[in-house]
Amino acid sequence: MRKAQYLLIPIILLLFTPFSCKDSENEDAQMTLQESPEDVFAEARKAMVKTQIEPRGVKDKKVLKAMRAVPRHRFVPAGLVQRAYSDGPLPIGEGQTISQPYIVALMTELLGLKGGEKILEIGTGSGYQAAVLAEIVEHVYTIEIICSLAETADKRLKEMEYDNITVRCGDGYQGWEEHAPFDGVIVTAAPDHIPQPLVDQLKVGAKLVIPVGDVFQELMVITKTETGIQKMNAIPVRFVPMTGEAERQ
Repeated sequence: MRKAQYLLIPIILLLFTPFSCKDSENEDAQMTLQESPEDVFAEARKAMVKTQIEPRGVKDKKVLKAMRAVPRHRFVPAGLVQRAYSDGPLPIGEGQTISQPYIVALMTELLGLKGGEKILEIGTGSGYQAAVLAEIVEHVYTIEIICSLAETADKRLKEMEYDNITVRCGDGYQGWEEHAPFDGVIVTAAPDHIPQPLVDQLKVGAKLVIPVGDVFQELMVITKTETGIQKMNAIPVRFVPMTGEAERQ
């Protein structure tokens, strides 16, 4: 009976409320003004992909879909939310940054993902790159050397119900042997050389995407082969340096 009562109310209103095109226009304008923040952010993500990412050559539909899906504004400090979809990196504390959206998309595309992979990420940071990967792959294992960032990212990702991301605080130079081999490895901090343990933990045919260098850095794609590795330079980049064991090697 209660459902029937609810259904009668709008019918009665339609019968007795005067209607005009002008009223409809006013209602549409009011709905626009009352658009939820999440709707506004969703539009900002679409614009981000259309104006920042696609024009620079990223074409993988899975990657573009993930970039439209992940709410980047939830991975930046509260005071920077309005800049979450801007074309550049943003600070996240502890001297670290969340990468420029285009770089996140490019690095994800360079992995050559098909879906269903197991990926290792070195440098969790805010957790944004891991979330983008998790939209595509089966599982992401991610290591962050700064424990406060690892804890915050882990909590955030759990709240967002990413149950296919495992976060660990630690030095990522040696990778994560117990979960190897991986279908891809992505590194979001720059060592001055290619860490051999990360190559060793790749499956044959899989790729390591990593910024390498000191003052001058190149985003490199390392493909593991039956006989060794193949190297390709993608673009010049600027990442925070990889700390810990990478500095001692």
